[in-house]
Amino acid sequence: MYAAGPAHLTARFRRGLAIAASVLSLVGLVAVVQGVARADNPIVQTIYTADPAPLVHNGRVYLYTGHDEDNSTWFTMKEWRVWSSADMVNWTDHGSPLNIASFSWASKDAWAGQAIYRNGKFYWYVPMTVRATGQMGIGVAVSNSPTGPFTDAIGRPLVSNGQIDPTVFIDDDGQAYLYWGNPDLWYVKLNADMTSYSGSPTKVQLTTSGFGARTGDANRPTLFEEGPWLYKRNSLYYMVFAARCCSEFIAYSTAPTATGPWTYRGTIMPTQGSSFTNHAGIIDFNGGSYFFYHNGALPGGGGFTRSVAVEKFSYNSDGTIPTITMTTNGAPQVGTVDPYVRQEGESIAFSSGVETEAASEGGRNVSFIDNGDWIKVKGVGFGTGASSFTARVASGTSGGRIELRLGSATGTLVGTCTVSGTGGWQTWTSVSCPVSGATGTQDLYLRFTGGSGSLLNLNWWQFTGSGTTPTSAPPTTAPPTTRPPTSAPPTSAVVTTSAGVTSRSPSVPPTTPGTGACTASYRTTNSWSGGFQGEVTVTAGSAAVNGWTVRWTLGSGQTITQVWSGVLTTSGSTASVANASYNGSLAAAGSTTFGFLANGTATTPSLTCTSP
Repeated sequence: MYAAGPAHLTARFRRGLAIAASVLSLVGLVAVVQGVARADNPIVQTIYTADPAPLVHNGRVYLYTGHDEDNSTWFTMKEWRVWSSADMVNWTDHGSPLNIASFSWASKDAWAGQAIYRNGKFYWYVPMTVRATGQMGIGVAVSNSPTGPFTDAIGRPLVSNGQIDPTVFIDDDGQAYLYWGNPDLWYVKLNADMTSYSGSPTKVQLTTSGFGARTGDANRPTLFEEGPWLYKRNSLYYMVFAARCCSEFIAYSTAPTATGPWTYRGTIMPTQGSSFTNHAGIIDFNGGSYFFYHNGALPGGGGFTRSVAVEKFSYNSDGTIPTITMTTNGAPQVGTVDPYVRQEGESIAFSSGVETEAASEGGRNVSFIDNGDWIKVKGVGFGTGASSFTARVASGTSGGRIELRLGSATGTLVGTCTVSGTGGWQTWTSVSCPVSGATGTQDLYLRFTGGSGSLLNLNWWQFTGSGTTPTSAPPTTAPPTTRPPTSAPPTSAVVTTSAGVTSRSPSVPPTTPGTGACTASYRTTNSWSGGFQGEVTVTAGSAAVNGWTVRWTLGSGQTITQVWSGVLTTSGSTASVANASYNGSLAAAGSTTFGFLANGTATTPSLTCTSP
């Protein structure tokens, strides 16, 4: 359907959610003040989103959306965005892997598209204005990953007849179909390569028996408006669409084949909310059925500043779809969040005030965090309890604090981590703090406090269970982020290379790495009774490296309980940390750092760094 464009919410606008109770545009429902359980719809609050297109792949739901620009007075859209979730409530922001500039032949209008998986690749069909003709055309982008990056697959429009809103479907026999249209409804049969088609585009005959009767518009006798969504369930083909502008509602038709004949079945979601458009996507996931749509429910929202939401539903016994109403509660959670493995900061159920941006360490981080902002992570399974918390943070100012609260943004305080300035908004370090009282399954709120202006950035977080935590929790001061000087204390004294161990005293400069080799230097960044925090910097030699592993022998009584920016394996007393997915490739003389928490007394290890 109509779509809109990219941009972050303005700071003043973002504050609207945090300062006071705001009336949501959504059917008179109200966003509650901080301290009370909050709604989880819309599912994205950091930007305006529109035209949801969900895709289930390998146990996750990937959600492809448009992006309405702040303060838009038209469908101003410049990019597409991707989000994903394993539990339907906490959504990870993967940023924008595709935009208008990805297509050399397009000039504007990144409107509603849909992605699909086939033969190891992901194909994303999107409408844009064709620069040469000024009319809408549909392009196809391809990627090896559901989160991109995507590139133009054919360097021209796949189809171009001035109409919009592609939906794509692969039938059980392998035949793929691409439908699109407004004011008409068209389709082509895609070839197996998903980037070409056989025959000519076919115009569907829109009849009142097939798509419902519209009154008052002789040029549009049926209810079909735009935004088709085609899928199959139990041998029945469903065509869901936005009906009768404006304001639109969501209706659907069914057919015995992917090309009809279609029979109108009625309304799914009546006209409601403050957006005069709507756009639907339907999937089955983990035994449940889910209906995605958009509305204007965020502060400042409306027909050109929309937000994606989701509801769970059940089909009637005859396969018909029940009437679905917009809510602020959204879908129930599937399972729980494991706090004892690394969780991305940008995986959010609901938030107030924050934005996201690309992180230098890979992926994205939460940004523009001011005093009083917060992030909600729904359904965190603490089990018998957590005893410490670690966060990957950066700050270009003097930092702030991360309050760990349960139940609400002003709920039970179970821990506070102090973040000091790190010297830059992408200069990352890890901070840890003790936790007490986090047990069972809870909604976790990370509430940020401090002075004026932006306080810090957050990349990821992780708790340590009480069964594996040091007898005393680590201090709250941030560890240093730069390599120690040559006069560093003995804890940073040993470097080894893939050619062998090279020991040096603290006053001796680091040895020059050999070509193709890597070096590793260690320092203890914090210590306490029963445990310590360490940091290892890996540096490439005179040639670039692609992948690295650092190994060392653990001291007596030492066990590693947590690692960030690396992947830990242990064998007996030998610890091995390999690169994470985002920091394995280092340019010549380039470096990266990983850190860890450990039980026991800090010692200076002899490190061996190897690269394939």
